[in-house]
Amino acid sequence: MGRIGKKRKEVLAKIDKEKAYSLTEACGLVKEITNAKFDASVDVAVRLGVDPRKANEMVRGTVALPHGTGKDVKVLVLCTPDKEAEAKEAGADYVGLDEYITKIKGGWTDVDVIITMPSVMGKVGALGRILGPRGLMPNPKTGTVTMEVGKAVTDVKAGKIDFRVDKFGIIHSSIGKASFDSNKIEDNARELLQTIVKLKPSAAKGTYIKSIYMSSTMSPSINIDTKAFVS
Repeated sequence: MGRIGKKRKEVLAKIDKEKAYSLTEACGLVKEITNAKFDASVDVAVRLGVDPRKANEMVRGTVALPHGTGKDVKVLVLCTPDKEAEAKEAGADYVGLDEYITKIKGGWTDVDVIITMPSVMGKVGALGRILGPRGLMPNPKTGTVTMEVGKAVTDVKAGKIDFRVDKFGIIHSSIGKASFDSNKIEDNARELLQTIVKLKPSAAKGTYIKSIYMSSTMSPSINIDTKAFVS
């Protein structure tokens, strides 16, 4: 096992592994333990008491983070020509249809979100094998398949994110940057957590929110007390 560096030891010393921190405490602490030389992302991992293999226990949704993600989100809109101006005015980075479908088939996926229209889903659906594993496939449930492409672009640029539980029953989501004030990190985290609570499947039995951890890029994780989010 490799030696733990001095800075790492100092960071670890600030965290009480036996303690479950309040959300407010965790949001202040995550800034203290972040020593990356870049603006690190702040992430939340929520372990749920659901079985994602069962359709009636799948947890998936969207949330508009009050203070955005701090990330410049690259948006591709796949639409018909009559919607191109609307998408561009809303701030989409790439707008078109057939030329981008061809690029994606060739391996290009240099975007964070893809928004499209119901009428072209026949063409976009053929890209499922490429977009699906990368989490880029548009979906009506997340608002990325819509006739209101301009609004969808504006929402995503403003901080709307989508999330879903993975096969291990965990939701991983970035909720901001370490450069944010701690109260902004808290606002974003609370909005995400409250949304997850509201999406509890009726089929889910027992404890729904099993654990919540917060961390920044390359930092240790902080255990957050779940009591405030258990109804």
